[in-house]
Amino acid sequence: MPALCRDCLTWFDTAPSGRCPVCAGPRLLAHPELGALGIAHMDCDAFYASVEKRDNPELADRALIVGGGRRGVVTTCCYIARVSGVRSAMPMFKALKLCPEATVVKPRMEVYAEVGREVRERMRAITPLVEPLSLDEAFLDLNGTERLLGQPPALSMAQLAREIEEQVGITVSVGLSHSKYLAKTASDLDKPRGFSVIGRAETLDFLAPRSVRTIWGVGRALAEKLERDGLNTIADIRALDMASLMSRYGQIGKRLCELANGIDTRRVNPNSEAKSISSETTFEDDICAADRLCGHLWRLAVRTSDRAKAKAITGGTVVLKLKTKDFRTLTRQSRAEDPTNLADAIYALAEPLLLRELEKGPFRLIGVGITDLGPSAEGESAPKLFADKRDALAKAEKATDSIRERFGKDAIVRGRALR
Repeated sequence: MPALCRDCLTWFDTAPSGRCPVCAGPRLLAHPELGALGIAHMDCDAFYASVEKRDNPELADRALIVGGGRRGVVTTCCYIARVSGVRSAMPMFKALKLCPEATVVKPRMEVYAEVGREVRERMRAITPLVEPLSLDEAFLDLNGTERLLGQPPALSMAQLAREIEEQVGITVSVGLSHSKYLAKTASDLDKPRGFSVIGRAETLDFLAPRSVRTIWGVGRALAEKLERDGLNTIADIRALDMASLMSRYGQIGKRLCELANGIDTRRVNPNSEAKSISSETTFEDDICAADRLCGHLWRLAVRTSDRAKAKAITGGTVVLKLKTKDFRTLTRQSRAEDPTNLADAIYALAEPLLLRELEKGPFRLIGVGITDLGPSAEGESAPKLFADKRDALAKAEKATDSIRERFGKDAIVRGRALR
């Protein structure tokens, strides 16, 4: 079977035994279908933490958590902290109880975004078919690139992974298969610095013993329902036909049947767009006072608005997110009359949602965002209260944005932001 050395990037038509005969490296990857698979998923390893360690070598051998203060949550953590049981989205107090020696740093989103863009540009240098899922992961379709690049997709991905490690300073893991679902599954098999392959011939045998919780898109609630129904493994789902699954679980039953059988016909879409834009904050102390919550809501509405305007995007629905002191998450939404990216409009739709939920406080987190995204255009940026009021709101906010852009974000502040 073919093989490649991930250390010296030598390709072998027949896999050697033991170490690489060229460089003596131990990272030989051999698979019968290695030269025939072209769908890849690349995931940066512990992305935010890796960037922090790159920029501060003193953190290299320490347990590192990226997140808010003691009242916040873990955004991500390095693999050293993960050994102690720390996980993303874990409350900070619990993470520090598990790993008290950890160093905690606040997220630097602007830096992570820039590194993410650099990694993405390197992906696009080997194929135009790159579909980002987030800052730190993406699908790549390399089918048809062998003639252009003069090498199999597997070798191109190994070359890209080494280039990112040497020139960007972070590590990545790669999954290679014949579909997006299996490529993403493969990239999680061997982290960090992994490269895993799932071929067509082994798909069904590979999937059969895996938990239903590993199926892409199956969250905790659905997983628990499947398990209550006696469906614990993918083989259990495969034993039922599509009609039975759809009668039990509706349209998601069709998807379960397809994925359990290794069927995923979705193409890598380089024009895939974000489904929402949002901002949130976790408080140092739980808050129940309406004026303080509204102050935070306004600042988050401005932040969300800024992000939407920067991407020339509007949203047709405003979504409020709240987390109670006992970690219950509440989401409420309100439909805009017209798509908007104005902070005033976002706040105006979110404030009544917040006030209706006050009795469920105090809250430890608040967030606001927009969904049902579309391109922005002149005259589509405010609710249609009255035409002249809509125009006035848009002009006033545009003037405010100009001042903030020229003199800094704090150059002009609304009174409600001081609450």
